[in-house]
Amino acid sequence: MLKRLLMTLAILGATAAVSTAQTTYFIVRHAERADGPGSGMGGAADPSLSAAGRARAASLATILKDEKITAVFTTEFKRTQQTAAPTAKAHGVTPTTVTADDTATLVQKLKAATGVVLVVGHSNTVPEIVAGLGISTPVTVGDTEFDHLFIVAAGERPTLIQLRYK
Repeated sequence: MLKRLLMTLAILGATAAVSTAQTTYFIVRHAERADGPGSGMGGAADPSLSAAGRARAASLATILKDEKITAVFTTEFKRTQQTAAPTAKAHGVTPTTVTADDTATLVQKLKAATGVVLVVGHSNTVPEIVAGLGISTPVTVGDTEFDHLFIVAAGERPTLIQLRYK
């Protein structure tokens, strides 16, 4: 599975090299929380990542190591920031924080971005983000799913690749 993912990413990297004006978005849900899947985004709860979540965040950084990440977007919650941190650090990028309940502003910022962009959201915001980038096929992320990797290639007719990663 990882070999297929890496091969797909290599193809995307080669495609991006040919068309440097094209923006590519890597969109994921935050990795596993320390308190499990039942915790919501609201309230005082702002759990950190679990050991499995930290491992998934490191895996994401490994998968994206050869991409030239130009921007990283997270929400105000620790779990999105901790998921993005290894990738952002590896690419020398300071993440931009947008509040989780303001997907419209996030999509505006994404459309203004260029290059290769990592977005770390939540199970309820990832589908909104993908749709906001022009993908008409609905996507879903279940409450217990942390392994989706959505790749949107911007353009006149945006395209979507859906993968899973460990």
